[in-house]
Amino acid sequence: MATPQAANGFSQPSQTKTERVVIKGRVQGVFYRNWTIENATQLGLKGWVRNRRDGSVEALFSGSPDSVQEMEQRCRRGPSTAKVTGLQVFPSDEDPGAGFEKKPTV
Repeated sequence: MATPQAANGFSQPSQTKTERVVIKGRVQGVFYRNWTIENATQLGLKGWVRNRRDGSVEALFSGSPDSVQEMEQRCRRGPSTAKVTGLQVFPSDEDPGAGFEKKPTV
């Protein structure tokens, strides 16, 4: 017997959410990227993090929807030395790669 998903042409082998976030505030020079790598790895996420020349930090998170949402909430707080004043979230279909890495500044 076909599943309802297969019958209508939709299949979801695993539910993965990918989003790009831009974090603003005092987020450079405060261990934010390394903190992001530690937290994303702890949550089992794939993706990357990098500084931007405008002073913000940008990251790509990919994994289970619950883990991505939890990481988004953690980024709103950041490490204790950061002062986050804004967080923008954008859906993404970018390939996150095999792990979580720090990318060069753009």
